Amino acid sequence: MSATAHPKALPQGCTNLKLRQFMRRVSQYYDIEMAQAGIKTTQYSLLSYVDKLGPMRPGELAAGLKMDASTLTRNLRPLVDAGWVVVSAGEDARSRLVSLTPAGREKRAEAKRRWKVAQEGINRLLGAEQVVALHALIDLSMDKLDPVELAGERDE
Repeated sequence: MSATAHPKALPQGCTNLKLRQFMRRVSQYYDIEMAQAGIKTTQYSLLSYVDKLGPMRPGELAAGLKMDASTLTRNLRPLVDAGWVVVSAGEDARSRLVSLTPAGREKRAEAKRRWKVAQEGINRLLGAEQVVALHALIDLSMDKLDPVELAGERDE
């Protein structure tokens, strides 16, 4: 019986390395499709999130995307430069709001069609049942790896 089929098998190798290798493969697949729309996968994610939730403060956007503020600023810059996103004054002089421009909505719609092609390809290559199981395992694992809970584990 192989180690992968044995229910009591212990993990072998580095989980971080295996996940990074898997993510590189998946990302390459999506990157090929996104390149046809002239956009990167990270840019598409940002456009989609802002489009879905409407104008929002940069801090809320960073928290929703689970990234730090400096990474968000770096990732927003090319979108602002391309005219797809605007960062404008908020309700008061200290606040800012991130929103899509009409060109940003068009770019997102174009990229969404390519994203669907990529997702259907992944579903076909891995099998729909495996993708559903993978999503469930990722969701369950994300819940267990809450950063606040992890910090408490290290303190004990």
